[in-house]
Amino acid sequence: MGRRWSWVLGVFVAGIALLVVFVRFFTDEHLRQMIERNVNKSLDGYTIQIHRLKFHPLGFSLDLIDSTIVQNANPDPPVASLPKLSAGVDWRSLLRGRLVADFLIDRPTLHIDLKQAKTEIRDKVSLHERGWQDSLEKIYPLKVNEFRVRDAAITYVEGGEFKPLRLSQLNLRARNIRNIHSKERAYPSDISLEGEVFDSGRVVINGHADFLAKPHAGVEGELVLTNVELDYFKPILRRYHVAVRDGVLSTDGKFEYAPETKTVDLKHITIQGVQIDYVHSAQTAAAEKAVAADIARTAKSVSNDPQVLLRVDKINVLKSTLAILNRAGELGYRIVFANTDLQVENLSSRSTEGKAVGKLTGKFMGSGNTTANFTFQPKAKSPDFDLRLSIEDTQLTTMNDVLLAYGNFDVVSGYFSFYSELTVRNGEVVGYIKPLFREMDVYDARQDSQKPFLTKVREGAVAALAWLLQNRPREEVGTKVTISGALDSPRYSSWEAVLGMLKNAFIKSIAPGLENNDEAKRRA
Repeated sequence: MGRRWSWVLGVFVAGIALLVVFVRFFTDEHLRQMIERNVNKSLDGYTIQIHRLKFHPLGFSLDLIDSTIVQNANPDPPVASLPKLSAGVDWRSLLRGRLVADFLIDRPTLHIDLKQAKTEIRDKVSLHERGWQDSLEKIYPLKVNEFRVRDAAITYVEGGEFKPLRLSQLNLRARNIRNIHSKERAYPSDISLEGEVFDSGRVVINGHADFLAKPHAGVEGELVLTNVELDYFKPILRRYHVAVRDGVLSTDGKFEYAPETKTVDLKHITIQGVQIDYVHSAQTAAAEKAVAADIARTAKSVSNDPQVLLRVDKINVLKSTLAILNRAGELGYRIVFANTDLQVENLSSRSTEGKAVGKLTGKFMGSGNTTANFTFQPKAKSPDFDLRLSIEDTQLTTMNDVLLAYGNFDVVSGYFSFYSELTVRNGEVVGYIKPLFREMDVYDARQDSQKPFLTKVREGAVAALAWLLQNRPREEVGTKVTISGALDSPRYSSWEAVLGMLKNAFIKSIAPGLENNDEAKRRA
């Protein structure tokens, strides 16, 4: 009798277990299909695929297992992989009388390539209008109050020889999401994010958000970015014909992004040891004009916009090399400022913030002592700008590529100096440029013995003309040319340059140095 009841009880327990498994299987599958269908109805341009779902009735929670998100226009590879997304009751809030949800996304990976990025940029539907917020509400019936992402990775792949841009070990926490329908620019939710940037860098963000703001969420906080290698930005910057090597970036400051205001207010941007080349060629000339026009339009739209503030207390570029590489002509050349330090203070998109003041020091072509002082202030139609530039005692032999490209001759020795003061007001420029050549030796019979005969004749003529126009006491050739007119088409006179050289040679020498041309500023 005992054995029979034991057998009956065992069969009963096994039946209950099978029934639970049977019901759970069909419940899980039904929920998976329903959630997948409802989420995809909310999304625009993207599709989610949920491989498996587990429902936990005792805790009234569920897990989405091995989900993927694809961009419909470019489905391979998926833009996101979610090994596990858990949603359940936020029990701490329940103890306070509020029935809301807690979301955790564990070890997600976001993977974007160039084709997918271009599709997103070209699409008229902005990213925050894709329905991501609504899709979360379709996963779980309760409103999301706490949202966590653990150990996430984001990778952007340009392709070719460039290294992928990778953020890793990202941890995000947002609390108190459903607290209130807050007033404008009130941020009731705490947020924090930290992670690794490009292997060596680090990002930390702490702030607050309003996830219920319309048409998109609002957020404000403090940002710290340290030791970010600029070498990783090569694939992005090359579209603007800029080549970057080496260098690290650090910055910290505050930001606010909300429907009615966009603010970035940084204490500093510091870049150390970077090499930057701006590359110009005949093939890229049209693209360069288009990029310049886009930058000009963006700058004009941002300048003095009451809803937008971009401000940096101090920009430091230290121990760096800045260069222009010109490949447009038959003979290319590179103009370089080596060992450059650049400091800019109070740079802002609003004129009410005052003038930006900057100073640059370095070595022009590796030898000429260079100092530039400038101010900049944004205005509605055209920014105000003042520049005082001096370049002294550059070894002329380092400029032979430039001389060959423009004058079809090179030199054996000599020194080059350059001085200029320019002032821009209301789209009009006033100022001068003053180039000086000292101890210039164009022709050397031994060095130039292998050159063609016509080249020798031409360089000999240049040498004779330089000797004729040379100021005897100073042993220099120099001139001064005034510049005036509209900023996009300034006026200058070639005859003035010639007369300036004659004056320097036979009448009154042109003194090296800046002239503190305050009269030009008054007329501007």
